[in-house]
Amino acid sequence: MQNTGGLSRRQLLGAALFAGLSVTTLSACGSGENDEGGKSLDKKRVGAMDKYGTGDQFKATKALTFSLLHLDMPHYPRKDSWLLWKEVTRRTNVTFKVTGVPASDWDKKKSLLIGAGDAPLIISKTYPGQESQFVASKAILPVSEYLDLMPNFQEKVKKWGLEGDLDSIRQADGNFYLLPGLHEKVKVGYSLTIRGDILEKEGLSAPTTWDEVHTVFKALREAYPDVYPMSDRWGQPNPGGAFLNYLGQAYDTAGGWGYISNAGWDPDTKKFVFTGATDQYKKMLTFLHQMVSEKLIDPEGFTQSDDDAKKKLLNGNSFAISGNPQELVTYNTDIAKKIKGARMDLLPLPVGPAGEVLAGSRLENGIMINADALKRDDFVALMQFVDWLWYSDAGQEFTKWGVEGTTYNKAGAGSYTLGKGVNFLNLNPDGGDKDLQRDFGFTDGVFSYGGKWSLVSSSFTDAEKKFQESMANRKLLPIAPPHPLQATEQEQAALWETPLKAHVDQNTLKFILGKRPLSEWDKYVAELKAKNSDRLIDMHNKAYERFQKEHG
Repeated sequence: MQNTGGLSRRQLLGAALFAGLSVTTLSACGSGENDEGGKSLDKKRVGAMDKYGTGDQFKATKALTFSLLHLDMPHYPRKDSWLLWKEVTRRTNVTFKVTGVPASDWDKKKSLLIGAGDAPLIISKTYPGQESQFVASKAILPVSEYLDLMPNFQEKVKKWGLEGDLDSIRQADGNFYLLPGLHEKVKVGYSLTIRGDILEKEGLSAPTTWDEVHTVFKALREAYPDVYPMSDRWGQPNPGGAFLNYLGQAYDTAGGWGYISNAGWDPDTKKFVFTGATDQYKKMLTFLHQMVSEKLIDPEGFTQSDDDAKKKLLNGNSFAISGNPQELVTYNTDIAKKIKGARMDLLPLPVGPAGEVLAGSRLENGIMINADALKRDDFVALMQFVDWLWYSDAGQEFTKWGVEGTTYNKAGAGSYTLGKGVNFLNLNPDGGDKDLQRDFGFTDGVFSYGGKWSLVSSSFTDAEKKFQESMANRKLLPIAPPHPLQATEQEQAALWETPLKAHVDQNTLKFILGKRPLSEWDKYVAELKAKNSDRLIDMHNKAYERFQKEHG
C-alpha cells in the first residue's frame, strides 16, 4: 500500500472514530503567536524569513539542520548520494539528518521512538487517525495552532475547500496534530485487474458491475475448469485486505483494509451502526461466499502471500487479481515475459448495490512534528520549511520530478518528460539506466503526495488516466460526522473495540469460506452484542448527539 495516493476508508474511519473529534473553523485554531507557555515566538525565528508568503521560495537565512524520520522502501533503498538531499540543501539552506526505518518495521519503530522521546523533529508517513495515540502524551505538536506560519498549506485548504476534511481529523481539544497531504481531487487507488487478452479470446466484455464480474468469472471457469478466475493478494495481515476494501464500497460498507473501526455512519438514519452486523456487510459476505462456493475465487487468495498470488497469475493459474495503477505496470512487465500476448487491464471499480459511488477523501498521509520543536530557536524556520517542501507548488513539483534539465523537462503545465537516461514506471519510451526513485530519490513516498491534479496526474500512464477519468463523476460516500468521545469514553471504547474487531475478522473469513453457514448470522450478531457491540455504538451516538446539542 505504500505507493498509493488518496485516503482509503481505512484511514477515514480511523480518523473519525478514534480521534475524539471537535470541529472548529480554520481561523479559530489559534494565531500561532503563542507557544504552550504563552510566550511569543519572537525568539524562535533563527533562520526564518521575515517575509514568507504563498509561492515564495523558502531559503533559511542561516544554515539549519532538521532531523527526519524516513520510511525506507525496499524497491528504492535510501541513499545518502541522492540528488534529492543535495538539492534540498541548495534550494533551502536546510540539511536533513535522516533516521531511516525499513517499511517492514515502520509503524512499530515509529511508535517506539515517539514513546521514548527520541523521535526526529519531522515524523513522516502518518495516515490520519494514526496520530491519535500520541496526543495524550503531548509528544507531538498541535500543528493547527501554527498554520499562520504555513501560507501554502492555508492557501490550498481555502482554494480547494478542505476545511471540512481537516475538521474530520481534529482531536477532542479542537486541534489537529497531523499535517496531511492535500489533494485537489480524490485519487482512486485499488480495483480489480484482469487478463484483457483472455476476455478478448473468449468473446467476453470487461465487467462493469459485480453481477457482471460473477457472470464473466463463471464463463472463464467453464472455459478453463482447472483455473480459478481470481486468486488474490494483499491478504496479510488482514484477510482480503485490498479486495474487501474496494468491494465494500460497492455495498456502502467497510471491509478489509477499510474496516479499521466497528462504528460506521448511516447517513439515512443519521446514526452510528455496528458495521460488521449490518445488512450491507452480510450481503457483501453472501456474494463472496457464492463466488468461493462456485470455485470462481481461490479460497487461498484471502490469506496467501503476495508471492504465491503473483506466481499463480504469471503461470496462467489465475486470470484476475487486485491491483492499482502502479502494480498494473509491474503485472504487465512480468506477465509479458512469461505468457506471449498476455495483457492485464485495470477495471474501473465495478458497481454494486450502492450504485456509482466512491469512498475517499482528499486527505493523504502526512507528517507529525515532534512537540520538542517548539523549544527550538529555529521553530518558525522549521514550519516555513515544511510548508514550502510539502505544500508549495514548487516544492511538490521538485519532490515529485526532481531538477528540471536533469531528471525531467517541462513542456507546459502538467506536461513532463523524463530526462535523458532517466526512467520511472516505464514512462520514458527511450528507456534509461537511471531510475527517478532508486537513483535520485524523487517521487519518494515520504514527500511526494497530494497537490494539484495537473501535478498528481502528470505521471499517470495512459491506462491510469483512463482509469481515473472513468470514476471522476462518481458520488463520494459521506464521511462520518464529528462525535468527540470524552477521555473515559475513549478508554472504554478502546477496550471494547479490539475483541469485537477480532470476532468480526474471524467470522468474516469463516462466512466467506463456508466454514460457518450464513444461516448463523443472527447467532453471530448475538455474539457481538455479548461482547458489548450495542454499548459501543450507543456511546458513539450519544457523543454525536452531545456534539450536535453543543455545536449543531
